Amino acid sequence: MDWLSSLLTSTDSIAHIVVLYAGVISIGLALGRLKIFGISLGVTFVLFAGIVAGHFGLTGTTSTLSFVQDLGLILFVYCIGLQVGPGFFQSFKKGGLTMNLLAIGIILLNVLCCIALYFLVFYDGGGMSGANSHKLAMMVGVLCGAITNTPGLGAATEACNTIFGSDAPAIANGYACAYPLGVVGIIGATILIRLLTRTSLKEEQEKIEKEIAANPHVIPHRMTIVATNPALAGRTILQVRNFLGRDFVCSRILHNGHVSMPNKDTIIHIGDKMFINCAQDDAEAISAFIGPQEEVVWEEQDVPMVSKHVLITQPNINGKTLAELHFSSVHGVNVTRVRRGGMNLFADSHLRLQVGDRIVVVGPEDAVDRVANKMGNSVKKLDHPNLSAIFIGIFVGIIFGSLPFAVPGVPTPVKLGLAGGPLIIAILVARFGYKAKIVAYTTTSANLMLREIGLALFLASVGIKAGANFMNTVVAGDGLTYVWCGFLITIIPILIIGLIGKLYYKINYFTLMGLIAGANTDPPALAFANQTAGNDAPAVGYSTVYPLSMFLRILTAQLIILLLCVA
Repeated sequence: MDWLSSLLTSTDSIAHIVVLYAGVISIGLALGRLKIFGISLGVTFVLFAGIVAGHFGLTGTTSTLSFVQDLGLILFVYCIGLQVGPGFFQSFKKGGLTMNLLAIGIILLNVLCCIALYFLVFYDGGGMSGANSHKLAMMVGVLCGAITNTPGLGAATEACNTIFGSDAPAIANGYACAYPLGVVGIIGATILIRLLTRTSLKEEQEKIEKEIAANPHVIPHRMTIVATNPALAGRTILQVRNFLGRDFVCSRILHNGHVSMPNKDTIIHIGDKMFINCAQDDAEAISAFIGPQEEVVWEEQDVPMVSKHVLITQPNINGKTLAELHFSSVHGVNVTRVRRGGMNLFADSHLRLQVGDRIVVVGPEDAVDRVANKMGNSVKKLDHPNLSAIFIGIFVGIIFGSLPFAVPGVPTPVKLGLAGGPLIIAILVARFGYKAKIVAYTTTSANLMLREIGLALFLASVGIKAGANFMNTVVAGDGLTYVWCGFLITIIPILIIGLIGKLYYKINYFTLMGLIAGANTDPPALAFANQTAGNDAPAVGYSTVYPLSMFLRILTAQLIILLLCVA
């Protein structure tokens, strides 16, 4: 049995490292599926499995564990940046600004509560060096657990290694102490807000229905109208569109019994029947100006027309607007809708297409097929992630994260590190990569796979390294203090900002639930909100604040350590 003993105890063996990680991750993921009161810890249980393994001496060399930990962190954070990048800047528009400001309020209050509790409970005077710095770093771990933000833990861990080197405290122990009550506290605080404000779920649902009726979303709408307005005779479609001030696409026109594919220069005649695609909000105004709606079976007309969904897979199309591609004037077809990330978008001429978009092309069958070939329309191409874009982004992100920034009053330059650098570059690549001819598209499954592998490797590494001292920290040390401090960090900001959002800004409770879940980047809280609401309002609130919140959570966790801790 010497081979088995060697496999389990030889820390410098590759086989031992692989078996150790495979065992910890497998057991952690299996236990993470267990639900208590409908709540599961998911992949985060890998951290606890790693702590147990480390406690019983199943470990590896420090250099190997550190390498796997940093590699997992980089993959995880970079894939998060690719996910949130496309919506990062758009989240500040319209009502999103108010919700993002409230989310920022929650984040800042979390940080203030963390620092305040540190000074009230742990600080013993004598400056911010030595033991005091270690205690503050541990409180940052508690902060990350209290808000259930694993990327923040990764950034803070990397910052600790930068400041303290080999003497870095095991802040994952603080994270582990605060995390379980963090999950429960976020959900409990949202329920408490409803009780304190005496909110009726039925009334909130009725308000949402009224808002939808009064302000319908801008979604694609199709109709056939007959041109009866005498003022339109001899006018082109472009002139009519400019006069109306409403954007629409006329994909087919029936004139004197014949169907043709119009373009912007097509002249309208009285009696023409036009198949219009427009935003739902504009449909009534367009019909009132041009003419009444009428039912026409276009498939039975003399020119066979087809409508086809075309998948954009050609990299050279990435970032081009619909106007630049001249679908109607050059190809004789019209693009009426664009589907991106599960959402239908109106085919505005200024809309920039991205690899992975599905466009609806209408026209003669042969012309539609030619456009499909030009766009790529190959599902197989999207099955292969663009690895070059991923690793180029990681390369640039690490260089960017290594650049020192001088901050007044701070003795050492500040660096964004292995977490902040790749995150910022990933967001920029996902949003503006097309300008540099970079295709950042990865399928949802590919992104999720890389992200989860990175997260599992990171959590396993952190747990294994922290396991040796976990019992001393929790049982003989400040473990119980970390638990109640973490609980206060969780609920106090949510209650304050939640009450402000509900009572002052009059935000719908279902949307507020999603906002709170997004500000804490907490999927279990979103699942609870969706189950309670039974509508899309929580998802809207979550997606509006999630990109900025994730960015700030990662950044603030490491900045506390970089700015306040002294080795």
